[in-house]
Parts: sequence; C-alpha cells; structure tokens
Amino acid sequence: MEISWKDFEKVDMRVGTIIEVLDFPEARNPAYKMKIDFGDLGIRKTSAQITKRYSKSELLNRQVVAVVNFPRKQIANLMSECLVLGAVGEQNDIVLLNPDTKVENGLRIG
Repeated sequence: MEISWKDFEKVDMRVGTIIEVLDFPEARNPAYKMKIDFGDLGIRKTSAQITKRYSKSELLNRQVVAVVNFPRKQIANLMSECLVLGAVGEQNDIVLLNPDTKVENGLRIG
C-alpha cells in the first residue's frame, strides 16, 4: 500500500539517547523499560522487546530513532510515550535503528 508524502510527514521520528534501562518483568514478553532523552522534546518512557540482542549496558547512552507522536499506550504498568524503531528479523530479533554518527538529541528524521 502506498502512502502520500503528506501521510509520511505526519510521522514524527526523532533521535534520542537512552539514559536509563531497567528490567521489565511485568511485560508479557521479555523487555526493558527505558527513558530516552529527546532534547527540547524532553524525556520519554517506553519499553522494547530487545533483550535477545542487547544488554542493559550496551543500550545505556546509545542513540536510537523513535516515533514520538503516537498516542501514549499502557504496557503492563508502564505508560509508553514513544516507539523505538528497529529492523525485525527472524524470530522477532530486533536490530535498533540509530545514526552512524552522534547527533543532537531531538533531531527530526526526514
């Protein structure tokens, strides 16, 4: 299904830095709780099912790309405020999307 350029412009994808990573035992599937700094947009909470590929220490201070304009979503006892993006491979093995050079938090993806 094709979308228009106008549709694409509605998706607000930004770069942020993960500043906190915690285990999330309340989640249905293995996941981490994270806080991500998006610069002027502030700090947003989310969770991600990326425990197969990444340790907490590997994620801390890592820059990622996330959608920041979805409605907030309740996931177990966490209110998710953004959606971290990744490439989904075999058996839901997710590889996070990130800039190849450190950039300013909050920069828009376009």
